Amino acid sequence: MDRREWLKRLLGAAGVIGALGAAGILFYDGDGPPPPGAGPPALTPPDFLDPDQKGKMAVAHGPDRKKSLSAALAAIGGMSAFVRPGDRVVLKVNAAFASPPAISATTHPDLVAEAARQCFAAGAESVVVTDNPINDPAACFELTGIARAAREAGAKVALPRPESFSAVTVPGSRLIRKWPMLHEPLRGANRLIGLAPVKDHHRSGASMSIKNWYGLLGGRRNVFHQDIHVIIAELALMARPTLVILDGTVTMLRNGPTGGSLSDLKQTHTMIVSTDPVAADALGATLLEKTAADLPHLSMAEAAGAGTTDYRSLNPKIITGA
Repeated sequence: MDRREWLKRLLGAAGVIGALGAAGILFYDGDGPPPPGAGPPALTPPDFLDPDQKGKMAVAHGPDRKKSLSAALAAIGGMSAFVRPGDRVVLKVNAAFASPPAISATTHPDLVAEAARQCFAAGAESVVVTDNPINDPAACFELTGIARAAREAGAKVALPRPESFSAVTVPGSRLIRKWPMLHEPLRGANRLIGLAPVKDHHRSGASMSIKNWYGLLGGRRNVFHQDIHVIIAELALMARPTLVILDGTVTMLRNGPTGGSLSDLKQTHTMIVSTDPVAADALGATLLEKTAADLPHLSMAEAAGAGTTDYRSLNPKIITGA
């Protein structure tokens, strides 16, 4: 290329850059992009609490998840006390990572299958299993074994799509205001059950039944990490479930929430079933060798009226040898 040709190309490139710069100035929006959920008024999150079942808790000890869940439910009236004929149930699992069940970073497929089976046995019209994973949703549901477990139990898996989210505002909240929530699977449902493992979390100190609702958030939810305890406390108000099932059969003591090594795990043989997620997590904290006082979001959720950290006040039914 001779000097004249080189100069022509240089000037041409400069013209293109100048034009792009002018367009950028012309279309510059000083307010930046609209906040999540901007536009129509935000929805109020649905409430699935059953006032007649308030303050129930059962704890079953044993190595078999299916037996432990059945024993814990039986102690507080069975699944039929929470799911009635014709009910439409959503099981909110933790399917955040594309990891095998043995790592205990996600809800165990055996627990998903048994919970769905129990719902259908109680007369549920439908059972939907859902989450908004961090990794690719389809891969997460398959590799964790949750999708197969759900299908074999007759439940439907609802993977998140862009149109699955609606803007919600939690009354009195600071963070969850006009924020996208995985709303489509909940539309038409009248029962919500959370299924979560007990595990360490490097930011919040623990990931249990309340932190599990983080998977209902859409958008750039990582912006909440700097206010992790505030967001978890607000999640306790955003999702008011019918029941939570906290799986401490195996507890991830270290390197949560993803784990990755069997050395991070401890066999703790505990299944917690409760209508009070705050109480469930306060008891779950003991499996992590912590107390509720070590997890600020629990006292914050309690102060907001989401439950009690004094799980003993619920007089939990204790089942050994499940």
